[in-house]
Amino acid sequence: MEFKDLEIFQMVAEKGTVSEVAKEFNYVQSNITSRIQKLEAELNTSLFNRHRRGMTLTPEGKALLGYCKKILLLTDEMKKAVQNENEPTGKLEIGTVETVYQLPIILTTYIKKYKNVDLSLFSGVTETLEEEVLNHKLDGAFVTESDFHPDLVSHEVFNEELVLISDMREYTLDELKDEPFLCFSEGCGYRARLETWYKDQNIIPRKVMEFGTLETILRSVSMGLGVSFVPKSSVAHMEQSGLIQCHTLPDKYSKIKTVFIRRSDTYLTASIKKFIETIETSKKAEPISN
Repeated sequence: MEFKDLEIFQMVAEKGTVSEVAKEFNYVQSNITSRIQKLEAELNTSLFNRHRRGMTLTPEGKALLGYCKKILLLTDEMKKAVQNENEPTGKLEIGTVETVYQLPIILTTYIKKYKNVDLSLFSGVTETLEEEVLNHKLDGAFVTESDFHPDLVSHEVFNEELVLISDMREYTLDELKDEPFLCFSEGCGYRARLETWYKDQNIIPRKVMEFGTLETILRSVSMGLGVSFVPKSSVAHMEQSGLIQCHTLPDKYSKIKTVFIRRSDTYLTASIKKFIETIETSKKAEPISN
């Protein structure tokens, strides 16, 4: 049994089709099929139910998948554990919410200094990113501080002020309450804060509209579609250009921390250790005042 066979098995289990996995590994489909058949022969059991819509795991396949994930995770940790402490290598997969003010300087500093690390960045909302770190799908993530799972440890990145933004028309706060609320999907820390404010004010938003990117939200607000609740640092340039206006809410709702989370029980590899050091260095080099 080879590690590559286990990698292929895990990916087929997750994607449900041989064709997608063949593209991922740049193999012909027959190669993927033969490796799965070889694994089944070696274990003397069927791992998949085959049907016209794809492949689903048998009970034996589900049992193997659990062990497979553990084996491949330990293999990855083993490789990382023998890295040169000062010259990290290998993959580093980081998640982030869309509004991390210092992210460009952190990434630029890290990538220029540690060129042998293959760093990938994935965006999402806090709740989703927390789940992916817990499930070992990400090495760490920049998220909004909350009550995290006990298996996670957090490193403070910076403090932020959230502001309610609207277009340039004149509004009273009561009028803003009636505007459509433009936001990310459920699980976003900023959305949760404004929803708490709405609740405390006994307000039911007239309309909630979900968007996939910050850029779309900001452009929509500037055109008068509705209001949103975002970090002040991410819209300072638009406020200065007269495209939007900012409205402050009490500290209870507006003061927030961005943190970097990782699993507390995984080996602290050289690549992730140096990434955390880079975060700390960026805080000293360019402190943010609110």
